[in-house]
Amino acid sequence: MTGNESESELPVPPYPPIEPTAFDLIVIGTGLPESVISAAASASGKSVLHLDPNPFYGSHFSSLSIADLTHFLNSHSTPSSVCPDPLYSDVEISNYAPRLLSQHPRNFNLDVSGPRVLFCADHAVDLMLKSGASHYLEFKSIDATFMLDADAKLCSVPDSRAAIFKDKSLGLMEKNQLMRFFKLVQGHLSLDESKENNLRISEEDLDSPFADFLTKMKLPSKIKSIVLYAIGMADYDQEVSEYVLKTRDGINQLALYNSSIGRFQNALGALIYPIYGQGELPQGFCRRAAVKGCLYVLRMPVISLLTDQNSGSYKGVRLASGQDIFSHKLVLDPSFTVPGSLASSHQQLQESFQAFSLSDNKGKVARGICITRSSLKPDLSNFLVIFPPRSLFPEQVTSIRVLQLGGNLAVCPLGMFVLYFSALCDEVNQGKKLLHAALSALEKLLVTGTAGNSSTAQSEDMEEAKPTLLWSALYIQDLSLSCVYLGSVWIYYLHSHTRWKSELQ
Repeated sequence: MTGNESESELPVPPYPPIEPTAFDLIVIGTGLPESVISAAASASGKSVLHLDPNPFYGSHFSSLSIADLTHFLNSHSTPSSVCPDPLYSDVEISNYAPRLLSQHPRNFNLDVSGPRVLFCADHAVDLMLKSGASHYLEFKSIDATFMLDADAKLCSVPDSRAAIFKDKSLGLMEKNQLMRFFKLVQGHLSLDESKENNLRISEEDLDSPFADFLTKMKLPSKIKSIVLYAIGMADYDQEVSEYVLKTRDGINQLALYNSSIGRFQNALGALIYPIYGQGELPQGFCRRAAVKGCLYVLRMPVISLLTDQNSGSYKGVRLASGQDIFSHKLVLDPSFTVPGSLASSHQQLQESFQAFSLSDNKGKVARGICITRSSLKPDLSNFLVIFPPRSLFPEQVTSIRVLQLGGNLAVCPLGMFVLYFSALCDEVNQGKKLLHAALSALEKLLVTGTAGNSSTAQSEDMEEAKPTLLWSALYIQDLSLSCVYLGSVWIYYLHSHTRWKSELQ
C-alpha cells in the first residue's frame, strides 16, 4: 500500500465484483480513526470491508506530493454532490520556485491535515505497540522545542533538569524557580495519595486555573509562558480565554512530557514523528487489519445506503459498480456524503446522518504548509516552535504551533525543509489573520536564520537566485463528527482531523 500514487497518473480500473457480499462491518474512508476501527474489528474476528473512493490510503490523513496535495485541497474545498459541505475552505497556494520544485515531483510527502506529532509515552503510541501497527511504522525524534519570546527570537524550551542547567537564555534566578517548580511537580506525582507531605498539591489548587497556580508559585511571565504553552500545550490564552486549563490537567500534561523523555533509546526528546509523513499512521493500521482478514478496495465510491423496507433500518450499501453489499454496522468518514435514496425511509435516515456528520462541528483549524531551502535554526532539522498567544499581534488568542521537518524524515529532498503551522480558530477571517501573521513571522526568522546555516542549500541543482520560501499553502479546515451505525442507533464521535489527544495539531 502506498499513499503517494498520483490521482492523475493512474487510470481508473473496472470495478471487480466483491466476494463475499455480506460483512459484519463496512468502513468507508481510510482516515486514521476509520483505520483504527478496522484494525480493532478485524483483530476481534469480525469480517470487515474497508472502502475508499480515493486511489490512495489515508483520506484526509494522507501524505501527498505537491501536485496531489494541490489537487486534493482544491477539489475538497468546492461543494459537490458527494461532499456538499467540504472540510476545507479559503485555499491559498503560492509557488515561488516552480522550476526547482518541478525537479522533485515525487520527493515530497506533505501531510493534508497537519502532522501527527506524538508524545513517546502517549496512549496513542501504546495503541500502536499493542495492536502491532508499530511493525509497519518507523519514527524519528523531534530534537528540540523553541518558543518565540518578547524580542521575537526563538528561545529553547528546557524539558529536564539537565536542560535547565545548560540553557543560556535563562538567568540563575529563573533556573532556580523552574527547578523548584519541577521538583514540586515530580514530588506530587511520585507520592502515595494516602501519605501527608508538603510536596503534594492540594485539591483546591488542582481544581484552580493552571495559570493562577503558576502565579502562586511566583514563576515569572517568561517561565509561565513556557510551562503553559510549550510544555502544557494550552491552545488558548490562559489569561483571558474561557477555555482554561485546570492545574490537574496541566500537571498531567507535564507528567506526560516528562515520562516521554528517554522512553525510547533512539528518541532524544519527548516527541516523535513518522518517517514518510503522517500518511504512514493509517496505513500501519490498515496493514494490520489486512493481516487479520480485512478486505480493502480503493477507488470504490458508495452511491447509496440500503435500508429495510419494513423497519427503515440500515442494512447495507450500493457501490458505484452497482453491486449491493450488506452489513450489520457502518462507519463513514465525515467528508463523504452518500447520495441517492433506495427507499422513502432512507431520506429521513440520510438527513439525520448529514445533520450530525458535518453541520454539528466544533470549530475550525487554520493550517499552513511551507517548503523552504533553509532552516529556522542553523544545524537543526526537526523541531517544534510555539508562538504563544499575543506574541504576533495583540488580538491573537490562540497558540500557533510550527513544526519544521527535514529531509532525513523523507518528507522532502535533502537541503529543503517542510514547515507546518496551525492554530484553532472560531471563524475564517480570524484563521486567515493567524496564518498570515505566522507566515510573516516565519519569513523573518528564515532570513535571520539563514546566515551561517550549514544544513541548507546542499543540493547541486539549487538555483543561483534562491528565494528562501519556495512554496506555501494556507487553508481553513472544519472540525466535524464521524458516524458509526450500530444496528438501530447512530453513534457520533468527534473526528477533528486536528490531533489525537497526543497530537499537536
